[in-house]
Amino acid sequence: MMARRTLLSGLAGIALAAGAWSAGAYRATMAGAEARIARRSSVIPTGAGPLEYAVAGDGPATMMMIHGTGGGFDQGLLFAHGLLEAGFRIVAPSRFGYLRTGFPDDASPARQADVLVDLLDHLGLERIAVAGGSAGALTAAEFALRHPDRCAHLILIVPAANLSGRDPVDFTALQHMAVERVLTSDAWFWGFATLAPDMLLRTLLATDPALLDRVSPDERRRADLIRAGLMPISRKTDGLRNDGHWAGTRTETAFESIAVPTLILSCEDDLFGTAETARLLADRIPGARLIVYPDGGHIWLGHDTDLSRDIGVFITGMPNP
Repeated sequence: MMARRTLLSGLAGIALAAGAWSAGAYRATMAGAEARIARRSSVIPTGAGPLEYAVAGDGPATMMMIHGTGGGFDQGLLFAHGLLEAGFRIVAPSRFGYLRTGFPDDASPARQADVLVDLLDHLGLERIAVAGGSAGALTAAEFALRHPDRCAHLILIVPAANLSGRDPVDFTALQHMAVERVLTSDAWFWGFATLAPDMLLRTLLATDPALLDRVSPDERRRADLIRAGLMPISRKTDGLRNDGHWAGTRTETAFESIAVPTLILSCEDDLFGTAETARLLADRIPGARLIVYPDGGHIWLGHDTDLSRDIGVFITGMPNP
């Protein structure tokens, strides 16, 4: 918590310093962010408004990957990259308030789960594995609870579920004001991400930057892609605020009633405390399997291969090729 609170002391200076940076560099970053998400997704109409999604891969096993805070369909694809390489077909939606998905009056994880049934119907998928990372784990759990006939396996990755009434990101009112400025302005966020990438990794992605020196170049590249994937932040404002609401609200999800095979994964040093949450969930969900890696933070840095292997074995019963 103390590390995240240092965000306030440097935030204003970082954002002001960004003004000295070339406007051309900022425009180039924004153009790259828009190009990354352009023409890679589709949108379908639902009773809750438009729903954006992407499908990648053509393997025999299909999994839906539901992204976390600050993401979108592209983050879902990135989270599932190892499984894509192992031959899985991945369905990656954008949750309410992210990118081109609408933001209905009821933007609860339960409502989102119901709308994802429309996506499966649209794709002609009867029953698939469903995974959720971070804040997306709440939607995944609600999907398994409300639609067990459509959910073959449930995977909860660094689950950001509020089981105790404690918000894992405990900001003061002044910190909230500073964070609100950064998370609603592409220019301010660009300055923060450009001038203080390690602070971003620690505060917003709850991962110790020191891990970057201990992991492979591929894993450092993955961390860079996750950070870069937060842009354009202005197209995710409603989703970010919605996730903040549910992080600060004790969840009423009836985890003990989930009846599908469940795997829960976390990292011991996740600064959002999801290792503790994962253990509580493993106690509540009947027959759930729990894996906690010794390090890796909130983005399981250094363990993407392990995570992909463990999920693949859980779903198929066979090691990934």
